[in-house]
Amino acid sequence: MQIYDELTARGLIAQVTDEKEIKDLVNEGRAKFYIGFDPTADSLHVGHFMALCLMKRLQQAGNKPIALLGGGTGMIGDPSGRSDMRQMMTKETIQHNIDCFIKQMGRFIDFEESEADKDTNKAIMVNNADWLLDLNYIEMLRDIGAHFSVNRMLAAECYKTRWEKGLTFFEFNYMIMQSYDFYRLYQDYGCNMQFGGDDQWSNMLAGTELIRRKLGKDAYAMTIQLLLNSEGKKMGKTVGGAVWLDADKTSPYEFYQYWRNVGDADVLKCIKMLTFLPLEQIDEMSAWEGAKLNEAKDILAYELTTLVHGEDEAKKAKAAAIAVFSGGSSENMPTETLSDEDFTDGQIGILQLLVAANLCTSRNEARRAIQQGGVSVNGEKVADEKAAYEKDAFAEDFILRKGKKKFCKVTL
Repeated sequence: MQIYDELTARGLIAQVTDEKEIKDLVNEGRAKFYIGFDPTADSLHVGHFMALCLMKRLQQAGNKPIALLGGGTGMIGDPSGRSDMRQMMTKETIQHNIDCFIKQMGRFIDFEESEADKDTNKAIMVNNADWLLDLNYIEMLRDIGAHFSVNRMLAAECYKTRWEKGLTFFEFNYMIMQSYDFYRLYQDYGCNMQFGGDDQWSNMLAGTELIRRKLGKDAYAMTIQLLLNSEGKKMGKTVGGAVWLDADKTSPYEFYQYWRNVGDADVLKCIKMLTFLPLEQIDEMSAWEGAKLNEAKDILAYELTTLVHGEDEAKKAKAAAIAVFSGGSSENMPTETLSDEDFTDGQIGILQLLVAANLCTSRNEARRAIQQGGVSVNGEKVADEKAAYEKDAFAEDFILRKGKKKFCKVTL
């Protein structure tokens, strides 16, 4: 099976500008494509993970990826799909986030190491700050702005959710900037395709149109499906926020558990879209039911944790999950460490303990959890919200649990 057919079979492709041409380009390894990553945080998240996996699949098929870091566009912020304006970041914050992205991307993509590799399928990384930050405003309006119809821009899907609260001129420029990125990458690197999430379709079409108007050349765009659950909600988010690829923000165990706990209706879709398991193996799982679906979830969690954190961390996360639900060893359990400042008169109350262990965000939430019977210490339910523990209690295993899925080992 060729790569385009595999992407289709995995349910990854949403929209394309010219299916025949794109199919030929990627199948023949002639695509020089880019995906943009705006540095809105100091870690990549699950949404980025899908894009990175697509880059990896296409690179393995002989195509050349370009990872575009949004050092320039990150100063504006993409309004697509948002009901309010992003908080503006300083140049220092943007650069810090970019540095974090660079470290993480190398785990997924094989990047170019020397000038001699430029004609291979090794990936390259560029930063649009290199051309966007030094643009002359008048020249930009004359050279680029003249090719954009305001009427067509206002009709774009990416702006529709902003009408009620108002779309600033500041954000309105984002489509022009992203289009200019494609134009520059086409000229400077021979980039002939742009890939992105399905919510980027309007911006991507604008880029292909700018290249056609300015250069009289054809460029192509393809969007991938957003990762949605069976209820139509974006996956990769928890009550506490995004599921991050940085182990310090979402631990390997938490990452593993997120995928272990996906709904029955979503597990096979996630395996198809996110893992590199052969489609033949995945198709065999389509008939699985009941306990076999739990096995599929174990496979999903293990495969994705291995991709993001490595096999050793995946094994530890799996062992920790087994230990929690079978009463086994606590060696690989997620651990929270208390300091002397957490104690008052040598003791720490259960409410404060739940907050300190990051199992609850507030004392009120901790109180409700106890009242609902959802808190236990070493397997024994805690019914008294005034319960307190001295430092000696943490000398041996102290397993604190909230609900069925949140727990940790607490140490000093």
